[in-house]
Amino acid sequence: MDLGRRRWAVWLMLCASGRAADGLAQLPVLSGAAARGVTVDWLVSPVARKAGLYRGESGKELVMTNGLIRRTWRLAPDAATVGFDNLRTGQGLLRGVKPEAVLEVNGTAYDVGGLAGQPDYAYLLPQWVDSMTASPRAFHFTRFEAGQTEAPFAWKVARHSSKGAWPPPGVSLTLYFEPPRGALPGVEAAVHYEMYDGIPLMAKWISVHNGSARKVELNRFTSELLALVDYESTVDHPPLHPDVLHVESEYAFNGMDGRSAARTVNWVADPEYSSQVNYQRESPVLLEVRPPLGPGLGIAPGATWSSFRSFELAYDSTDRERRGLAQRRMYRTVAPWVTENPIFMHVRQADAASVQLAVDQCAEVGFEMVILSFGSGLDMENEDPAYLAQIKRLVDYAHAKGIELGGYSLLASRKIDAENDAINPKTGQPGGAIFGNSPCLGSRWGLDYFRKLRHFIEVTGFDVLEHDGSYPGDVCASTAHPGHRGLEDSQWRQWWEIAEFYRWSRGRGVYLNVPDWYFLEGSNKTGMGYREVNWSLPRDRQTILARQNIYDGTWGKTPSMGWMFVPLVQYQGGGAAATLEPLEEHLADYEQHLAQNFGAGVQAAYRGPRLFDSAKTKAVVKKWVDFYKAHREILDSDLIHLRRPDGRDIDATMHVNAGAREKGLAMVYNPLDEAVKRTLKLPLYYTGLTTTARVRLRDSEVKSYRLDREYAIAVPVEIAAHGVTWVVVE
Repeated sequence: MDLGRRRWAVWLMLCASGRAADGLAQLPVLSGAAARGVTVDWLVSPVARKAGLYRGESGKELVMTNGLIRRTWRLAPDAATVGFDNLRTGQGLLRGVKPEAVLEVNGTAYDVGGLAGQPDYAYLLPQWVDSMTASPRAFHFTRFEAGQTEAPFAWKVARHSSKGAWPPPGVSLTLYFEPPRGALPGVEAAVHYEMYDGIPLMAKWISVHNGSARKVELNRFTSELLALVDYESTVDHPPLHPDVLHVESEYAFNGMDGRSAARTVNWVADPEYSSQVNYQRESPVLLEVRPPLGPGLGIAPGATWSSFRSFELAYDSTDRERRGLAQRRMYRTVAPWVTENPIFMHVRQADAASVQLAVDQCAEVGFEMVILSFGSGLDMENEDPAYLAQIKRLVDYAHAKGIELGGYSLLASRKIDAENDAINPKTGQPGGAIFGNSPCLGSRWGLDYFRKLRHFIEVTGFDVLEHDGSYPGDVCASTAHPGHRGLEDSQWRQWWEIAEFYRWSRGRGVYLNVPDWYFLEGSNKTGMGYREVNWSLPRDRQTILARQNIYDGTWGKTPSMGWMFVPLVQYQGGGAAATLEPLEEHLADYEQHLAQNFGAGVQAAYRGPRLFDSAKTKAVVKKWVDFYKAHREILDSDLIHLRRPDGRDIDATMHVNAGAREKGLAMVYNPLDEAVKRTLKLPLYYTGLTTTARVRLRDSEVKSYRLDREYAIAVPVEIAAHGVTWVVVE
């Protein structure tokens, strides 16, 4: 019985009356093949087994598993996670029992579930769990509900993508809890879980329903607590946190990668872990997922509040490449819109003649999108009907040529006025924000800004928004802004304002270039990682640095998740040595940009008035666009990092996709002044090939290679000075 594929009934299990076992009895027992881990490598081949919910063999546990990971709960005398196992490695990740969540309501902190009485927090034995007790001061488990995963918001597929399933298929579980006797009558807490098919990944979030007649204050919350196993034995200095899980949440901002944008993942010392090796007992082996401030919200009678989602990905290796592949698979699974990867140009002027020239040239060479760039004169806050009609005519013109059109808007790093800017809690005045000055998104201006952008997009039919200065996490101490009450709820309210706008955009199919980590809330692309002033360096240095940026930026991003930059005209100085215009005069440098961007599957902002200035230039641009489109499926696939660019020898990357017709495609660049001959070792494990590979060097005849014991082949290559070649593996 596949219980993960239909909506189940709600089972009421009143633990005080001993009916928990009755609800568990309705689940299939986890035994036989379902209890064992799958043997297929999930990063190479599809996993046939689906996520499901089961009853443990002892009859006391509720178990969620997909054959790659397994999470186990006891439901009596209260609900608590008592097992979290990586089935790929056979390693248990949990060393202790903690509450499922913590809520501070009306100024009082409450555990949600959990069991007390574990004698040692270095490890956890099943027989210990049998004798553990519930806390009388905690929210207590009442019932559970299970079913399929559900999409938190809509995704309109508007352009080429992997078209991953949305929502990602899997199983869901909700545990419900009521407050301790005499406290918070009518309030109910719920802890939600999802586990996804074919990937060692699950999500968790919490919600609070106020069924009382009075507003309740949600001061703070912790939505996840996991007492994880030690990562190392360090007696004298604080050790590292457990390196067995990748954890991140939707509540992320002010960063172009998941680590720098993380705001909720906290690795802290566990005060109950008295037997640890670290002398000061500072081992950061307790995971707490919580916001840095607040939320400080009032929940009205009859209302339900929900937290952000956090995602927990179990690593099955210490290898950096494999971990990166796992992380990238996570994004493809829970944010599949990141696989949209349109070819776009940044046009510098928003007047009709400039836009029409850009649209015409894009259509001629196969580009797919035009963005009215920063400094172009576009004003998305302008509500004049005549102006909106003018922009709509440009959109209609672009659509008639098969080109999407959109533009740039700046939000956070600007000053509005004292009434609408974020108020510094230390001074009571504007200023001191992350970017110096920033409008508060909960001010009248901020609320009106998002209304104007929605209206602009709806009226003009804009297809893309490049949203610069997206909310970076500023707090605001104002008590006069209509969108928040004060300091405590200011961060939560502002984040939710921008998250709602990005969700709305995703449902309309609007492409979102956002220089922050908003992927889990609907954005498509952020910077691959570069320093803007580097584009004023000499052209030959720009290309080497760009390849380094791509190589380094794709450990944690898919190629489609990061943009690069090509300054067709002077950008932040540098003069003639840094500039590609006139394009035909610098065609070799221009082609190097085209080759390495398209060869990496990374789209760049080609910023200037035109893409080509002659038939010769046009032919080179079209050559590389055609190359990308001919190999689009494999070029949009993940990169294996072969040799980092250093200007001293060849550098190389290889795309792999075991499910594609072309299993691999390696790009090899020669930065030297002379032609070279090299033997290139290609690791083909993640192509799914096991014995023989069919290989084409550029467009040559197919040649067969036998894989060695490391699933690798050695391919001889010849590359012209400052040239590029590629190897296709079938």
